Amino acid sequence: MITLDAIVGFDWDEGNRAKILARHNVLWTEVEEVFSNTPLLLLSDEKHSGIEERFHALGHTHNRLFLHLTFTLRKHKTLLRVISARPMNRKERAFYEKET
Repeated sequence: MITLDAIVGFDWDEGNRAKILARHNVLWTEVEEVFSNTPLLLLSDEKHSGIEERFHALGHTHNRLFLHLTFTLRKHKTLLRVISARPMNRKERAFYEKET
């Protein structure tokens, strides 16, 4: 599994920032907040980890916006590269609340 101990920052793709905002109305700053708030669920995305290892994070922003994030690790596993971010759906929210 993954731990965030070695993470020093984010490796943002400008296209992904714009896509996340346009499609889901989620700011990149809100995405980063999720990683500093608890509880945070980190899950492996084995289905989509063919070329590179991918993960899911379920958590919330400072304003309690509950988000589902998909990300990978870059630069010797010290940077988070966010692939997608969106509000949790009802099923994900129930899972998050049950597990935390």
